[in-house]
Order: sequence, then structure tokens, then C-alpha cells
Amino acid sequence: MPEHLDLSEHEALRLLSRSPHPYHHQKSELLEPLDRLAYRSSGTDHLDAPPAQPSTSREVTPSSDSGTEADDEHFLKGLPAPRRLRKGLRGRNEILSGTSTPIPSPALLEEEGRKLSYNLKKDAHLDKRPQSPADRVRRRKEIVRRSTELLIIGFLGLVVFSNNHVQPILHRWKRELYIWMGVSALLVLLYPLRLVMWAYFYRTPPRITSLSIPPSFDPAPLVYPPVITVLVSLLLAVDNEAVLLPNIILAMCSLPPVLIPNVSSIDAGCDSLHWVLSCAPLLLREASWESNVIQTNPEGTWVAVSLETITILYPLHRNLCSVLHSLTTTSLLTAELQLLSISLIDLLFLSSSPQAVILKSILWVGGLDILVSCHQVIRWGISLARVPKWRFKRTSPPSKPSSAIFSSVMPWRRVRHDLFHAPVDSSSCSSCEAFDDAEDSDGLGSMSPRGPKRVRTAFDRGDTCGVEEKSVSMGIPSQKISSTVPDGKPGSTPLRRHTLPGVDSTPRKSHTHTPSGRRKRTASHSVRAFFSLTQEQAIYRKWIYAAYVYVCIMGAIFLPLPYIGVKEVVADEALHGHEPVGWALGYLFGDLPRFRLEVVSHNLERWICLPIRPLDGLGQSSSMGWVDRLRQSHFGEANTRLVLSAYFLLVVGIGLTIVFRLSPIYEVDTRRKVFHFMMVAMFLPSTYIDPTFAALALSIVLAVFLLLDLLRASQLPPLSKPLASFLAPYVDGRDLRGPVVISHIFLLIGCAIPLWLSLGSLPRTGTGCLEGWELPTREVSMVSGVVCVGLGDAAASLIGRRYGQRKWLWGGGKSLEGSVAFAFAVFVGLVVARLWLHVGGWPSANDDSDTWVMAAQKMGVCATTASLTEAVLTGGNDNVIVPVVLWTCAKSLGV
Repeated sequence: MPEHLDLSEHEALRLLSRSPHPYHHQKSELLEPLDRLAYRSSGTDHLDAPPAQPSTSREVTPSSDSGTEADDEHFLKGLPAPRRLRKGLRGRNEILSGTSTPIPSPALLEEEGRKLSYNLKKDAHLDKRPQSPADRVRRRKEIVRRSTELLIIGFLGLVVFSNNHVQPILHRWKRELYIWMGVSALLVLLYPLRLVMWAYFYRTPPRITSLSIPPSFDPAPLVYPPVITVLVSLLLAVDNEAVLLPNIILAMCSLPPVLIPNVSSIDAGCDSLHWVLSCAPLLLREASWESNVIQTNPEGTWVAVSLETITILYPLHRNLCSVLHSLTTTSLLTAELQLLSISLIDLLFLSSSPQAVILKSILWVGGLDILVSCHQVIRWGISLARVPKWRFKRTSPPSKPSSAIFSSVMPWRRVRHDLFHAPVDSSSCSSCEAFDDAEDSDGLGSMSPRGPKRVRTAFDRGDTCGVEEKSVSMGIPSQKISSTVPDGKPGSTPLRRHTLPGVDSTPRKSHTHTPSGRRKRTASHSVRAFFSLTQEQAIYRKWIYAAYVYVCIMGAIFLPLPYIGVKEVVADEALHGHEPVGWALGYLFGDLPRFRLEVVSHNLERWICLPIRPLDGLGQSSSMGWVDRLRQSHFGEANTRLVLSAYFLLVVGIGLTIVFRLSPIYEVDTRRKVFHFMMVAMFLPSTYIDPTFAALALSIVLAVFLLLDLLRASQLPPLSKPLASFLAPYVDGRDLRGPVVISHIFLLIGCAIPLWLSLGSLPRTGTGCLEGWELPTREVSMVSGVVCVGLGDAAASLIGRRYGQRKWLWGGGKSLEGSVAFAFAVFVGLVVARLWLHVGGWPSANDDSDTWVMAAQKMGVCATTASLTEAVLTGGNDNVIVPVVLWTCAKSLGV
């Protein structure tokens, strides 16, 4: 170790070392989070101490239940590793794996570099050493970066508050909003004071500690979950004002628990003080909540949440975060986990449209059914898949039939040994007089005393007895040094096994430690339980587990039980009692003449819902565009959906062909962007044609993606290996942090969330079995996800990697050229979307009084905001947060 580094600095520098020394950890737990401000004392330090939460921290990934080694990435990421195709969940009782991990992305290495620099800087601060100029420069850059991020969020809130439709809602709900903002600001301002007071009272010796914001500080968990929740709910409250109060409560529930003072040392998953603070807006709204809803919603079309349900939102949110974290482990960051929990709770209580109810049934009903019925079997399958083949019990070869009585009386091997000096087992036997070493004996004589070794030569009988008498006189009870020379006849020469000198006893090979003294890594109890199986039995058991999981999945979908089967819930709550399979047949094939004839002739109209075919010129509005007129009068609505389905399959086929052809030529990132362009080609032109069908297709594809990734992570035959082999060439560093491959799932969610939010804010029409499946108006913001993820992200990556020479002030992997390309691509996508909206003749949901010059200015502001957010964002996935930011900006400005 260099002399100018002390022990702590040397250990910190080893984090990014490429040598195999990071494997030599004596402890099985993860490294401690050094970049947190924590104090330790000998007394009781739990009183009002800021609780650390390793389970939801983005700085240190906790030990998870995954079967991949990406959990160790925070201190093994500098080590190269072989390619790995399968990933899964790790058993709860398993110690840390010591295998290496694939090389992470540059963003992860940048994150580790910031943490390492802060660790060294904190050590220097504790030792009262001055900071280096490089640390001060890095600190200023991070301050500029985080200040820019906060300014973007502030600008986004200002845009939402200036919307003409939102201002009346702000006036009616200003009291609740003031409580939310006041409580949040008070907790943030009191947190540094709490740290100083705690350090003064519990440190020895007590002294005032100076606090500073570390460069690795990320405001994403503090800012994005509450602020985005309230801003989005304000825009949705224009159509359904009942969504605002539950989301204000959820915004207060999503505050980081470290900001809340501890009032009890019992950690039951829910903080009582946090619960009380989250219910503070209800104390002033309890008397007028029901009357306000009735007054502002005279028709009763809103879905209002009762006060009792709102009261239990905090424990529901906390427990849902715990369940999601146990499923995804380190795949999701803290802000992403909070936003996902809030979105699921809103979907559970506030879904009213048929598309939202179908999505709720898939995620909540089907997801809970599979989780409850299959979680233990999936864990068994993962543990069984992690057992190497050589650890299974070997089948004994078939032996020749022999007489059991004769073998017990006269063993043939012993007879051969006595007559011909043949070996009894695989060990050699040179003569009958050869004797085993002392360590191979099971008697007491094999236990040689601790002490200096003695060279063994030819001894006579007297010398040996002398040694034994000496050992007894030294006080070693019931233990004798056994003679290596057998008792022979008087006058005979003692036989020797070899003539070279040797030691009396060779040290046994330890089963728990290596020759260098390190403790060996042992298999977990969940894995060790399968060592008694043979390989054939293990394969047979894998197929049993897989069959059980597949049966449970089919039961969760088609089981005709209320609140259990997805099919039954969809029929009752989304389709007005119609059977889902028959409804889907009519929804897709209802305009085919042959199909309609067969349904009517076989009297299947009660099962298959046939859409009403409008007569020519009747039932058509004068404001209907030519695309809608063509869809309803000539093609038919169901035939249009068939055409769109065929178009989707064609784009997917062409895209996969291009990807497979580019695989041996281009790098992974270029091939990944083909999937982004596929999303643009599929949903940018088709969303305006039939937005409800596009939203339904995205919901079904999301359910299929989640189900396939569950089968891949569970490592159950026959789908796990093909899925892992297909996804392996397209994963990135974020996919290697946990058991869930999130790239394709977040790509789909980023494209779908703006469309789902727009459908929740627009009025619905429809007749018969298709009630609620027609939208009379359209808006540009419903395609902002496709534009942002499909065009902006792809353009930023492709241009930034090839032409990015100028980095942002705060460094990292983002370049100015890439950000400009992102803004330009988003601007062009919004212009094309608005042009297609006007050419198609659809009525706009916003006031269509803006000229193209004013509309271009608004779209430029939206594109710039999204580009800056993508450049500064580190605490969340840009494929999810940036589309929501773009939708909020476009919806507020009325693009």
C-alpha cells in the first residue's frame, strides 16, 4: 500500500480496482453506504436519528433476491465478466455472491466516480484536511446541475398554474395545496437542523457539525414523485375534479421517510407521524368534501374516493412499495418505485373508462393472483436452476447381482487383498505390511497432539515407548502418539512404507476455509436443499414447477370467479356484463359480412356483440373529418381495427428483420434504437385514427411483456432460455442491476402513459356494447410519448454518440449535440402530429385559435424543456419521466 494513503483511502480506491482483490471480503454483507451522513455512538442512537433506508436508496443497491450478479455492481463493476444469458431471483437466505458482473454503462461508472470522490472528500473533511481544487470544481458543477433540474420543475409548475382551465381548480383547492407545500417545505428545512442537533447530543465529544450537500446528492426522490403527481392530477382534474385530493395525499405519502422525525423505535413499515401528516389536508376538508363533489359534479359521472379510503392511502402506499421492491429489487430507483406505486393506486381507485378498467384488471387482479399462487414455486424453480449440474447427486452405476449373504460373510475385495495384496479401493497397496497414515484412522490414536512436527524414520520398539511415556508425563490424558511401526515378532526388522522422511500428520483439507485463510463461499439453504436430487429428478421437478405456474396463469385469466379471474372482472366492470371473448370477436370481426351472417344464423348475438352499422349519410356529424367518415362509412370500425392490427404486425416483422440483419455489423445501441423507430411507425399515425384501440393494444402488450419477463426471470422451461437468449444482446447497464429487464418495458410504458393520461382527460361517447370506446376529439399531447421516446431519445443517442464533442458543464455521458438533436427531433415530431391532426380533420380538444407561428413557439418550449430534463435527469428512467414532463408541458400550453 502506498505510504501517502491511509487505510480508509486505500479501501475506497479498491472499489474501482480491476484486480481480483474485491472478491476477498471476509463479510457476506454489502458495503456500507459511505456517502450518507450517519453517526454512531455507544448509547441509544435511535432517538430522532435520521433513519437510513438501504432498501430504497439509489446510492447503494441492497442485497436482493435476484439470481443475477448485478446486485454486487456497486463494488464489482470494474471487473470484467463472461457473458451470462439467464437472470433470476436470489433466495432470501443466500449470502453475497462473489462472481463478477458485466461492465456497466458509462452513466453507472460516472455515478460510482461521484460516490468515490465524495467518500474521499468526507474522509478528508473528518481529518481536517483541505479539499482539492478538483473537488471544489466538481461540487460547483453538481450544484449547477441540480439547480437546473429544480428550475425545470419550477418552470413546469408555473406553466401548469398559468393554464386557464386549471386556475379555477387552484382557487377551489388552494387550502389543500398550501398544506402540502407548507408541510413539505417545513420538513426539508428542518432536516439539516435535526442532523446538527442529533450530532451534538449523541456524538462524543459533543460538537456542532458543519453540514454540506455532497456532490452525489440527487433530488429526484424528493422532487419528482410528489411534484409530478400533483401537476398531472391538476390537469386531469379539469375533467374529473375528484382525482385531486387523493393525489395530494399520495404526494405527501411519497416524501422521503428520512425527512420525517422518528417518534417510535418500532419499525412496522409505516411511520405514525408520516401517516398523520399525510392526512393533514383531510382535517380541513372533511366537512365539505362530499358536498363539494356533488356541487361540482351534478351528473354523478365522476369516480370519487371516500374519506375512509383516502385515510388508508399511506399504509397502502408503503406496503405496495415494499412488495414492488421485493419483486424488482435493484431494478428500480427510489423515484421510479414511488411513481409506480402512486400510479397503481390511482389506477385501482380512480379508473372509470373501459380501457383503464381493463388495465386495472390485468395488473391488480391477474398480478395478485399470480403473486399469491406462484411466488413460492417460482422461488423453488429459481433455486433449482442455480444449482450446477455437478452438484447434483450422481446415479450409481448398475452392479452385477451377487449373493448378499456371501458378500456379507466373505467380501471378495477383502479376500483378494488378503491373498494377493490387491487394493481394497482406489488407493494403492504395495504390501500387506503397508499401513495408513495417522490422519486416515478414526481412532483416538489418529489425534496427534498439537506441537512441533517430528520427522518419521525407522524406530525400534523402545524408542516409541519412551515417547509415549514422555507424553503421558506431560499431562496429556487418554491420548497417545501411535507408533508408525507395527508390533512385529521379536527379532524382526520393522517394515517401512517408504524411505523418505515425512511428517507424522498432514493437515486436513478444510471444508470452510481456503488455504490462504479466507472463508469459502457456501451455498444458501434454498439451493442446498436440492443437492440430494439427481439430474434427472431435477429436470423432472423443473417441469412440474413450470406446469404449475402455467396452470395458475391460465386460471388467473379465465377462472370464472368474482374478483379473482381477470375475465370475470373485465366483463362486470368494463364491458357492462358482456362476455370478453365474444365481445372481442365482435370488436375485431363485427363488420365482416360473412362473420355477421354466421353469428345471426347460429343465434350467437347474445354472446358476440355485433357493432351497429350506420346507414350511409345517417348518424354522421358535419364536423367529422374525412378519415372518420372513411372509417365508419366505407371500411367499418371493426375492419379498421383489423387493418391496424395487420399494420402493427407488418411493422414488427420488418423491424425484427432489420435488427437481425444489423446484429453482426452495428453496435448494440444502434440496434436498440430500431425498436424506438418501430414504436413511432406503429403509433404516431394510428393513435389519431382509433385512440382507444391503440390504448387497449398497449395495455395488452404491457401485460404480455410483464408475463414473459416473469417466465424469463423464473428460469422455468421451456420459455426462459429462449427469452433470455433473445434479450441478452440488447440489455444495458440498468438491466443488469436487478432481475427485471426494464428497457423494453419502460419503452412501452413511456409511449403509453401520455395516451392513457389523455384518454383520462377527454370526454367519451359510444353506443351499445361499445359505450365509452369512442372519442369525439383529439389532442397533440396524446402522442407526446411516442415522439419523445421514439424520436427524441433515438436521435439524441445516435447523434450524441457519433458527433457529440461538447459535454455539458456537469460532465457525464450527455453531450450538447445530443441534446440539440433531442429537442429538434421532438419539435419535428410535434409539428408532424399537429399537421396530421389538421389533415385528418379531427376536432381538437384545445382551442384551435393558435396560428402556426404561435403553435411552433409553444412546441419549441415543450421540446426544449424535455431536452433539458433528459440532460440533467439521473434519479429516474428518462423513458418514463421525460414523456410525462413533455405531456404536462404540451397539455398545459394547449399545443
